[in-house]
Amino acid sequence: MISGATGSVAVVLVGLSLEVNGMLSAQGLDKDAIAMGILHYILLATIVAGLIQVAIGAFKLGKFIRLVPTPAIHGFVNGLAIVIGTAQFTFFEGQNYMMYVLVFVTMAIMYLLPKLTTAIPAGLVAIVVITLGVYLTDTNTLLLSGLDDMQQYAGQMPSFIVPNYLFSLDAFFLVLPYAIIVAMVGVIESLLTLSVLDELSNTRGSANKECIALGSGNITCGFFGGMAGCAMIGQSIINYTSGGIGRLSSFVAALGLIVLVVSLSGVLNAIPVAVLVGIMFMVSIGTFEWSSFSRLNKMPRTDAFVMVAVTVITIIEDLAIAVVAGVIISALAFAWKHARIWSKSHVEEDGTKVYELDGPLFFGSATTFADNFDIESDPLKVVIDFKEARVMDASGVEAIDMITKKYEEAGKNLLLRHLSADCIAILKLAGPHCSYEEDSPTYKVAFNY
Repeated sequence: MISGATGSVAVVLVGLSLEVNGMLSAQGLDKDAIAMGILHYILLATIVAGLIQVAIGAFKLGKFIRLVPTPAIHGFVNGLAIVIGTAQFTFFEGQNYMMYVLVFVTMAIMYLLPKLTTAIPAGLVAIVVITLGVYLTDTNTLLLSGLDDMQQYAGQMPSFIVPNYLFSLDAFFLVLPYAIIVAMVGVIESLLTLSVLDELSNTRGSANKECIALGSGNITCGFFGGMAGCAMIGQSIINYTSGGIGRLSSFVAALGLIVLVVSLSGVLNAIPVAVLVGIMFMVSIGTFEWSSFSRLNKMPRTDAFVMVAVTVITIIEDLAIAVVAGVIISALAFAWKHARIWSKSHVEEDGTKVYELDGPLFFGSATTFADNFDIESDPLKVVIDFKEARVMDASGVEAIDMITKKYEEAGKNLLLRHLSADCIAILKLAGPHCSYEEDSPTYKVAFNY
């Protein structure tokens, strides 16, 4: 995975910059003082966000990325691929047919070279070959008109710096809301990138370790004058498809970026925009989950809607918002689908009526739970069997408590059977009217030797 400054994080920090700018301007500071103040607030937010991310990993909360359903991940990937692809169209403005030719040649190299050898990254070969070709034919100026002058981004090596507001409580509370958003956006985007690469490589990375690493990196950035960042899915896919499957590839990418920015930014001016566009088109094609089309008409309508919705939201809004929306839609659909608990009943030899429940008892099904019982017609002794059911939350406990109370008021005895240990623990704490059979059978696995 390749990490760096991403647009989703930068957008949040822009909001912080605007608020700090208004606050410092009201104090009558000059522009230089305001600019320096904004920088130090951003560094403080970066450090706080990093601490939050480390805490997420340390408390093993990264595992909750598993709650993101597969259709949402596919929608996220497809939306990102479309965004990457459509972003390249602006570079064709004002160009002639050579632009199209070089983009096609680049894509051909990216497609054909891996079939011959994977020893050399196809993207690197395309950059070198096309750059030399353009340089030797003296069409460099024409095909670079879409890029900024990279010399303006030349910088110097980072140096250690302590944010001015590091120990200011007021500054901490000012940046805290932004730091929380930065932390969550960074974690979501990084762990989704991890999920995508896990799927590509048939491996499984550690979500909690990634959170700790990401947070540590952001804390370091905050003390060296850099803004917060997270994993970048486009660059990570380029890295993986180019054969970069170890830690060394991430290190080389970071080191190469430092060298380019500090001392070799002029070299970037020699790279034609056409080859970069061609590479990004291939990244877009490789990122898109093409198999999702064939599964679209076979998957449940809810899953198909989630995938399409996440794709659309990713294109028009933001990656993090799209994924959160997908999780919420999937959760609501799941709750609605399972918002019903069924029962069948029989009468035992001693006249006891037994209701055998089937399904989860939670906030979604709690409202219809009482519809399964006929309190007035039931005998004096009634048993509710939870062998095929499970109490999921406090709403389920409340539903049991209410039905038990109604049987008590009718002068009838209600017992609960086959409750799991955690359900019994919940009832002891929250169900004053509930009683259950202590002698409920405990099932164990039988081994044959």
